[in-house]
Amino acid sequence: MYIKDILKTDKNTFSFEIFPPKVTSKIDSVLHTAQTLSKYQPDFISVTYGAGGGTSKNTAKIASFIENGCQIPALAHVTCVSSTKEEIATVLDHLKLMGIQNILALRGDIPEGKIEFPNPLHYKYATDLMKEIKTRGDFCIGGACYPEGHPESTSKEADIEHLKRKEDMGCDFLITQMFFDNEMFYRFIDKTQKYGLAIPAIPGIMPVINAKQIQRSCKLSGATLTRKFQRMIDKYQHNPDAMRQAGIAYATEQITDLFSNDVRGIHLYTMNNPDIAAAIKQNISYLY
Repeated sequence: MYIKDILKTDKNTFSFEIFPPKVTSKIDSVLHTAQTLSKYQPDFISVTYGAGGGTSKNTAKIASFIENGCQIPALAHVTCVSSTKEEIATVLDHLKLMGIQNILALRGDIPEGKIEFPNPLHYKYATDLMKEIKTRGDFCIGGACYPEGHPESTSKEADIEHLKRKEDMGCDFLITQMFFDNEMFYRFIDKTQKYGLAIPAIPGIMPVINAKQIQRSCKLSGATLTRKFQRMIDKYQHNPDAMRQAGIAYATEQITDLFSNDVRGIHLYTMNNPDIAAAIKQNISYLY
């Protein structure tokens, strides 16, 4: 089922993100995670796209398991930073063969000093990748957005203009990078609506249960930490059980506030931890 059609229904949606293992030998553990998450009846599960051939192949395998084995719509990530145009064509053909209908088209993070990008063999932007995917006519296309502005963008206005180009290239919906201040998201939505962006944006929420994990993530996404969130980390970072409980509570509070303000969907970055996802799902079970 196309995610764009799921988002057109009257119901609020709840979805998960998982990532493939770095080595193929550990794929069974991720398939088990996907199967466990499917029991919570998410509206879809997204699978990130690992850099390099091995993990990108695992993306397709995991997405196929979710779609065909778990009977849950799968959203396969595809990035153009780590794959040539020819490699992406092969990936798209493979996804189509496996019945995957939904793709999250991304540029991806550029590895420092590892590849020359862009070059003629790669698509330069996510919009270029979306345009190519759209020519195939069989996929629902999602894209990324940044409530606080893309770290490389010259301004928030320029960033929203780029989102409008994504919409023009066939993007059907957006999923945000993580954020910890809901007001940032509300202001972002107001700006996109004033600019005429019509496609829905699903907020991405990351429950932080490990203080170290947040540092690199914030650097890549440009997300800032609220004083409330920073105090939580400072107080509990050396107490794993307390940090886990506080992280779940903070994410639950964020989601509750979003649903209370008529946000129609939530995408939870699970970090391949079904127990955390289950706890949050239970906390909000009556909200959507």
